[in-house]
Amino acid sequence: MSESILVTVEQGVARLTFNRPTRLNAMDFDMGTRWRDLAHQVTDDPAVEAIILDAAGPAFCAGGDVIMMATSGATGDQVTETAHVIHDGIRTLAHSDKPIVAAVQGAVAGGGIGLMLTADYVVASEKASFVSKYANIGLTPDLGVSTLLPAAIGQRRALQLLLQDRTIDAATALEWGLVAEVVAPDALADRTAEVARFWMSGATAAFGQAKRLVRVGAHRDLAENLDDEARTIGSAFATDDSKARVAAFAASARSATEGTAR
Repeated sequence: MSESILVTVEQGVARLTFNRPTRLNAMDFDMGTRWRDLAHQVTDDPAVEAIILDAAGPAFCAGGDVIMMATSGATGDQVTETAHVIHDGIRTLAHSDKPIVAAVQGAVAGGGIGLMLTADYVVASEKASFVSKYANIGLTPDLGVSTLLPAAIGQRRALQLLLQDRTIDAATALEWGLVAEVVAPDALADRTAEVARFWMSGATAAFGQAKRLVRVGAHRDLAENLDDEARTIGSAFATDDSKARVAAFAASARSATEGTAR
């Protein structure tokens, strides 16, 4: 049996691929556990500096596997326990210092929106679509949707999705700020890889720490964030990579100033 989430690591980039295409990559109990375990695995791996999140088949993720819940005799306590497990993975990835880019090729529904927004940068196909569907089946947001969705698009727009049976297309998702880019379907994989390569070819550690500061800072008070910023920039400035980049920037700035003075 194929793994519900595939993982590869190549040249510093980990790729996590949702792999239940016949169920629109909806998460069942076992997939939720694998998501949590892989989140810890890739964020703890010093060889991993960036992460790509993508999916097999026509859809990105339909959220939780409601059909499985309905037919397996699952209890509310089991659903709560599984949500906690998946939330552990979301928190681990979102608060890590590894920048994450998601490739979204098709439908994203319910908790799939939260899983998508675990990524820091979302590239969507022109064929992607986004819908809540929670209230349609009498359920409430999970997998970070109640926090990550309004953080991405604002409270009012988040409520439009959550309180109406509304599907938005890729163009609207881009306008709202739900995704960062929209590309042709055949360009999705290449553009996503290009984003990851950009991080890897630059000041990778600084990108990762910038992501961490923004993600973690959203839930702390200003004083704590300022202290973290001070420590982080000091640590960055002390690295050989930063010293070389700062020196090159200063030399370029001096050259430009001297040229203007002449």
